[in-house]
Amino acid sequence: MKVINFTEIQIKQYIEEIRPPKEIRKEVDVSYSYGNNVVEIFEIRPKWDDNKVIENFPVARAKYVKSKNIWRVYWMDSNEKWIQYKPNFEEQHFSKVIEVIKKDEHGCFWG
Repeated sequence: MKVINFTEIQIKQYIEEIRPPKEIRKEVDVSYSYGNNVVEIFEIRPKWDDNKVIENFPVARAKYVKSKNIWRVYWMDSNEKWIQYKPNFEEQHFSKVIEVIKKDEHGCFWG
């Protein structure tokens, strides 16, 4: 029996909403990884000086803390360190995580 993972369904839907048109996906695209209670959203682009090398650029991270039954959201600073989103965002529902990343009120995720 397969277990339905609603978090993965939600993140897949969000990523499909924000992906660029197919014609430019070789230049820039958006994807995610999900495992061990961590979701990471990233941009995919060719390296600026060698378009044969494809790089992933982190945008946002959400981590599920099982002991507290909450999600925490993180953004990456200029030193490539994950910083918890302020004001210490914690939420039980992953849909709220997506809302925060979509709104990006402080320019932490999409600039």
